[in-house]
Amino acid sequence: MSAPVACPVAPYCNDDTDSFAYTSARARWPTILDGVIADVKQTVSEKGVAEDGLIAKLEKVKQELLGLVELVIRPLEDDGGEDIALYNAELKRQTGAVPMTYANGPWLYTECYLYRKIYSCFKTSKGWEEYDFFARQKLDAFKSSESAVVELAIRYKALSAQLHGDVSKASLEVLFREFIDISLWGNATDLSLLTTLSLDQLQSLQGAAARQKSEKNILVNDVGKAWAAVSDTTKYGRVDIVLDNAGFEFYTDMIFALFLLDSGLAETIVFHPKSIPWFVSDVMPVDLGVLVSSLSDPAFFTKNREELDYLSSQIMKYSSDGKIIMRQSPFWTTSLAFWELREGGLGGGHEVWDDLRASKLVIFKGDLNHRKLVYDAKWPRTTPWATAIGPLASAKRTLFSLRTCKADVVVGLAEGKEEELEKFWIESGKSEKDTGRPGIGWAWSGKWAVMPFTDGKE
Repeated sequence: MSAPVACPVAPYCNDDTDSFAYTSARARWPTILDGVIADVKQTVSEKGVAEDGLIAKLEKVKQELLGLVELVIRPLEDDGGEDIALYNAELKRQTGAVPMTYANGPWLYTECYLYRKIYSCFKTSKGWEEYDFFARQKLDAFKSSESAVVELAIRYKALSAQLHGDVSKASLEVLFREFIDISLWGNATDLSLLTTLSLDQLQSLQGAAARQKSEKNILVNDVGKAWAAVSDTTKYGRVDIVLDNAGFEFYTDMIFALFLLDSGLAETIVFHPKSIPWFVSDVMPVDLGVLVSSLSDPAFFTKNREELDYLSSQIMKYSSDGKIIMRQSPFWTTSLAFWELREGGLGGGHEVWDDLRASKLVIFKGDLNHRKLVYDAKWPRTTPWATAIGPLASAKRTLFSLRTCKADVVVGLAEGKEEELEKFWIESGKSEKDTGRPGIGWAWSGKWAVMPFTDGKE
């Protein structure tokens, strides 16, 4: 097996006390595993199924986590998955003179390794091979978003009929920016931006003051470049979305997809989900059916049934017409950085790269996808985006990342912006007192975002 493209900058590691990786490995991961174990116990109790030693396997993984300092990370045992050899080759490649542990290993690799190991516990337990151990959490979270779901469904139905008429390019750009904003922020966005007014009235509302308020926390904003790419009528109308979270975020992604199809900005939307349960809330192929059935169920969402039924019928229509496609690849659940989206790329990277040549815009959603785009490395925060994405800058693929900042790596900032943000964070009384840099927590908070773009031609 050949080696992946190497990054010249060191990765974030779990022993860096000034990194969110340190807290994540010690506090978040054991809690996530507790949730998985609790879910299995609840399923056994409710359905009366045998657990086939699954709980003991998960408890062992938990004990390994709790022994963070001592335990050396071992190669994954063969469970029949084609990715096992790749994970173990990466373990060997990334282990230096000191053996790798959960306490000192690269954050990106060890976190992916952990989720793959949890999945292996299920895959090797009879009756649990296809079980989504995060499904309950995803569905409960979606149910709790009912008010926002209904509000957005009302807005979509009001706009959808108008989109099939004669709509100016200027109006479409306004809507594109608004739907991008909603897809970026999810539950945190102000849905009142999408009123039930006409397209012309909506456009008139988008003055400089409103736009500045909406975008003040977006540190890198290339939405104009993304609009130019998606509105280019000389290219085939396919848009790809590499998904992140299920539930309300996937719902906003779907609304955005419907807008692109209704408006004619896209002829086909290809969604890229994860093939196995991943990072608690990531979308799997089955979640498309879950989304439609939830929207269609009067017992799940009780209000505004006309708008929700219209929305679900639109999703089903576009899906049956082949205009909404779910296309999975094992590449998305490897530990590899997306620098492998290249000719000859490992782990399925070449196949995905080849497929994406048909897309006029590839949108990467969320924090983990962004971390993989930049190798989750300790780039100086003024590093240009084109530098941090390595070979992707010349991969001849048009890429756009929508990411709220929930991890350490941030690039593309103007000189002095990092210091300004740290000062603001400290003065707001939210400093990370137990670190050597008390202002660094702004980058983990989810209150700021970046939307960088590349046309792949540099």
